[in-house]
Amino acid sequence: MKKKILLFAIVLLSVICPALAQQQDSVFHVKSVADQPAFSHDSLQTSRALTKKELRRQKVASRNFHYNILGGPSYTPDFGVLVGGSALMTFRINPKDTTMRRSVVPAALAFMFNGGLNVFVKPQLFFKDDRFRIFGQFSYKNTQENFYGVGYDTNKNYVRSDTTSQYRYSGIQINPWFLFRIGESDFFAGPQIDITYDHITNPAKHMIEQPDYVRAGGKADGYKNFSSGVGFLVTYDTRDVPANAYKGIYMNLSGIMYEKFLGSDTHFYRMELDYRQYLNVGKRRVLAWTVQSKHTFGKDENIPLNKYVLTGTPFDLRGYYQGQYRDKSSHLAMVEYRHMFNTDKSNWIRKVINRLGFVAWGGCGFMGPNPGKIDGVLPNAGLGLRIEVQPRMNVRLDLGRDFTNRQNLFYFNMTEAF
Repeated sequence: MKKKILLFAIVLLSVICPALAQQQDSVFHVKSVADQPAFSHDSLQTSRALTKKELRRQKVASRNFHYNILGGPSYTPDFGVLVGGSALMTFRINPKDTTMRRSVVPAALAFMFNGGLNVFVKPQLFFKDDRFRIFGQFSYKNTQENFYGVGYDTNKNYVRSDTTSQYRYSGIQINPWFLFRIGESDFFAGPQIDITYDHITNPAKHMIEQPDYVRAGGKADGYKNFSSGVGFLVTYDTRDVPANAYKGIYMNLSGIMYEKFLGSDTHFYRMELDYRQYLNVGKRRVLAWTVQSKHTFGKDENIPLNKYVLTGTPFDLRGYYQGQYRDKSSHLAMVEYRHMFNTDKSNWIRKVINRLGFVAWGGCGFMGPNPGKIDGVLPNAGLGLRIEVQPRMNVRLDLGRDFTNRQNLFYFNMTEAF
C-alpha cells in the first residue's frame, strides 16, 4: 500500500507541474496601446513590454487548437508500474466558426515495465451547427492481462496469479459512431462499426484448463478471434459540454450484430442502454448519476472472451480489475458529486487551488447470465482528485474501492468517467 501511495504522489506531481505550465498562456483580453492613456517615457516603455507579453498570451488564447501533454511514471491496477503520457486536444472543426462546439480528443499512451504498450483514443468530434457527430473509441494493446472466467461465482473465486489467470494479449479495436441530428431536436441517430481483433498467447498453466476458455476455443498455445459488426444508435443529448457536463441529460440506446457475412468469426449480438443526468448545484459543482444496462446474446461458444459484458473499467465501477467480472448481462447505477474549488486567483497559490477539485462517488453493479437474472452484486465507492488543464477539461486521479474482493485501485485518466 505504501508503494501505491508513493506512486500516486509521483503521478500527482507529474500532472500538476506540466498542467500549470500549459495554463500560463491561457485566456486574457488586453487593450491595444492606442486605447491606453498617456504615460511618461519610462512608464510607456514598461507598458509596451507588458503589452507585448500579454499580446503573446492573447495570441495563444486565440488559437483554435489547444492541447495538454502530461507524462511521467504512473501506476494502473491492471498493468502495475509504467511510464506513460496523456494528451488532451480540443479544437473546432471549422476554426472560423467561433460558435461551433469544440471537439475533444483525449488520448493515452503507456509503456509497461513488465513489457507492453497500450494506446487508447476516445474522440468526440462535432461538425457544423452540431448537425453531425463522430464519437467512438480506438485502441491498440500489447499487454499482460488476466482471465477470471465467465459468471459471478467463477469470477469472484478465481485466483489471480501467473499460473492461473495470466496471459499475453495483443489486439486492436476500431469502433466509430456516426450520429446525425434529427431535425431541430436533441435526438441523434446513426450507424456504428466495430472491428476487433483479439490474440492471446502464453496462457497460464492452469488457465488452459479453465472451462470458459476451452469452450470459447482457447488452446494451450493461445486464442484468436476476429469480430466485425455493424449496428445502430439512437441518442438524446442536452448536455452543455459532453466531456464534462454541468447540466443536462444523455441517453443512448445501441445495438450491434456480428455476423460471418460481415467477416466475423462467429455470430452474436450486443445491446446497451446508457442514461446519465447532471444537476448543477453551485459554481463548478455538479451532482451526476448514471444507470447502464449492457447485454450480449448468443451461444457461449460463439461469444468472444472480450465481448462479454466487462465490469470494472476506468469508466464505471472503479476499484474492480478490468474484466474481473464478465458475463452476458450487467446493470449498474452510480452517483457522483463533483466539486471544483473557487478562489479569487489573487496570487499563485489561489490560482493553483482554483484549478483543483475533488469527486466522491458510490454505486453498485449487478451481473448475470441474462437480463432478468442477477447472480451477484458489486458494491463500489471512491474518491478522486481533479486538475483542470483546460477550461472544463480535467485530469482525474481516482481511488476506487472493490468491496467484494476488498481491494483499492488507482486510476489516471483524461476527462470524466461519465
